[in-house]
Amino acid sequence: MLCDVYEGLGQVRVSELLGQISIGRLRTYQMFDRIKTRLRLNKLNQENLKKIAPKVWARILEGDEVLALELAQSILVSHLEMIIEILNFLGVPHQEGFFEKDAEIAAHLTDGWQQRVLDNFRAKHPETLLLFYVNHLAREVSSESQVFVPAGA
Repeated sequence: MLCDVYEGLGQVRVSELLGQISIGRLRTYQMFDRIKTRLRLNKLNQENLKKIAPKVWARILEGDEVLALELAQSILVSHLEMIIEILNFLGVPHQEGFFEKDAEIAAHLTDGWQQRVLDNFRAKHPETLLLFYVNHLAREVSSESQVFVPAGA
């Protein structure tokens, strides 16, 4: 479940992820109203995203998978360039960061891939965002994957 990824990352990182959401990208991908409704906000902006972090965390702990999915989509579309870079680095076939419906991704995720992604992109992208994406990608491949958070991260 996606809530497990958020829980594994912890409340501080979830708050950081909320701050990584691009309002402009939400509008571009026609997700603005949907996430505004899902987050129960009258006005969706960066300030309000920071303010609602404790409420979002509580809903994740309650297992609100619909919220977890919508939040993940919001975070991911906000960082498509990073996703494309990572998928290219891993050699995963994609269309501008999106997978074909029956794409075989697992074969491209060899042992230690998550740490390699972190090591390679840490200087360019926020670590919290990288951790979220490698864990999200791992869940896309296998729902039984453990949450990856390296020691000291």
